[in-house]
Amino acid sequence: MTADRIYNVLFLCTGNSARSILAESILNIEGRGRFKAYSAGSQPKGEVNPLALKELAALGYPTEGFRSKSWDEFAEPGAPEMDFIFTVCDSAAGEACPVWIGHPMTAHWGVEDPASVDGSDVEKGRAFAQAARFLKNRIMAFVSLPLASIDKLALEAHLRQIGAMDGSTSRKPGVA
Repeated sequence: MTADRIYNVLFLCTGNSARSILAESILNIEGRGRFKAYSAGSQPKGEVNPLALKELAALGYPTEGFRSKSWDEFAEPGAPEMDFIFTVCDSAAGEACPVWIGHPMTAHWGVEDPASVDGSDVEKGRAFAQAARFLKNRIMAFVSLPLASIDKLALEAHLRQIGAMDGSTSRKPGVA
């Protein structure tokens, strides 16, 4: 890894309508100049959840230009080569992914699905705010890593630790 290039990052989820969209928008601002973020889904819903866009707007992040799309777009010839791929939902983490060109580093950063919350508009809004906060915390930890000076094994360990941060859906009771 070198410091003088922009790293491509793909956030994957099943529907590509909420969590992966939140992560894409947040990283494109917080990692500007160092990272270019994309998002996709294994079974895209075909539309971006309006509550995801509302939360991004409330936090001051871009809301334009997002679309729910298949991860197959990023496995086709001519697609940007990814340096990092992060799954943000548990179901996408367990699916058979396409073969990615360049063998990017991967990690699971599972966060509860805010779109699955039933309840009042306030409860739904709170779920999106929490998902955005957990994702932003992971992204801020990621962008602070000294990529140019860290070896691959240490970087992989850091990426897994970031995925286990507060709000992780993959943390097991009694496991550190």
